[in-house]
Amino acid sequence: MSARLFVQSDCFQVLRKAEGEAWLSCKIPGKPTLYGSLKCVSVGADGVPEITASEGFVVNEVSKKSILVSCPEENASSKFVDPYTTFSRIHQKSITCLDISSGGGLGVSTSTDGTMKIWQTNHGDPRRMLEGHVFDVNCCRFFPSGLVVLSGGMDAQLKIWSAEDASCPVTLKGHKGGILDIAIVDRGRNVVSSSRDGTARLWDCGKSQCLGEIVNCGSPVNGIALGAADNAINLGTPEEVPSERELGTEGKLLLLAREDGKLQGVSLQSRQPVFLYSGSDAFNCCTFLSSAYVLAGSQDGNVYQLDVRNTSTPVQTIQRSGAPVLSLVPFKEGYIVSQGDGSCFIIQQDTNHIIELVGADCDPVYKVAVSEKLVYSCCRDGIIRKYHLSDL
Repeated sequence: MSARLFVQSDCFQVLRKAEGEAWLSCKIPGKPTLYGSLKCVSVGADGVPEITASEGFVVNEVSKKSILVSCPEENASSKFVDPYTTFSRIHQKSITCLDISSGGGLGVSTSTDGTMKIWQTNHGDPRRMLEGHVFDVNCCRFFPSGLVVLSGGMDAQLKIWSAEDASCPVTLKGHKGGILDIAIVDRGRNVVSSSRDGTARLWDCGKSQCLGEIVNCGSPVNGIALGAADNAINLGTPEEVPSERELGTEGKLLLLAREDGKLQGVSLQSRQPVFLYSGSDAFNCCTFLSSAYVLAGSQDGNVYQLDVRNTSTPVQTIQRSGAPVLSLVPFKEGYIVSQGDGSCFIIQQDTNHIIELVGADCDPVYKVAVSEKLVYSCCRDGIIRKYHLSDL
């Protein structure tokens, strides 16, 4: 784990005023933390502040919404990016999940206030309330059309909603425990769910029925991801001829982030195991970087990058803090990570610095979604933050 830079969460508000001063630190593994400050000398006519750093730190670049700071002695560099805007009136309590429609115009989110809402991404105004689940709704996702929403809740039900009129024409039942994550197969004739009951299931939306268990691992499946498998991976052959209701399952690999510390890969069509990797703690989330490379985040803060063609040893393991990794999203030539300590950062192969999305302070950032040039995050503080990729 390399050195890491931190700034106070409201640094941009402080540094937009002349003489404003914000604290800055560099945490080095095995060494004392270096402390310093950023100070606003003046604010230009264009609204961009002139900022200086205390001894040991260097301000490399400043814009209205970002500051690139380095600590040369420890070879650490981070670009801190402020939200373009925030939405605080969508929900009353913690926001646990969100997704953005394919067109980018609508968002859907779930909250511990017991609501699930459709809202407009340009100004955050609620548009529809989706009511029907009993207890908490854990996950929500738009279908590729952007007009339909899939959700899963602690009531062990999957529901399919119209984003246009909030109706719920389909409810899928069969799990014996709360649903923890969901995935959509291709255009959405089939969907996949994972549950506290230790199973992942494939569903036929048109017939409102379960097409079968993909896996029963005996441990809660906290997160899943679905992607096309590399040609070098042996996905096996189905023991029985797949149902004609299965569409788009061929050549797909399902990842399962398990509570027992295992990351599992299973062929979606054949239901046969592909790999099983043991991590250091419970896995919370996973995603595909490509057909061969995947990521998985654990409860103890590790992000594992694995080559699914050979999972004996991770390609890379990073840990920037010991806080739980709650969300992983592919981004350009890298990925976005959110954690339980309020961290939300971007790692890219083509840059020599980390991009930190600030604003959440120490509240867990539960989920991140990307839509074209925008990044959205949802947090325990009940705020959805919207970042412009042009600021990154």
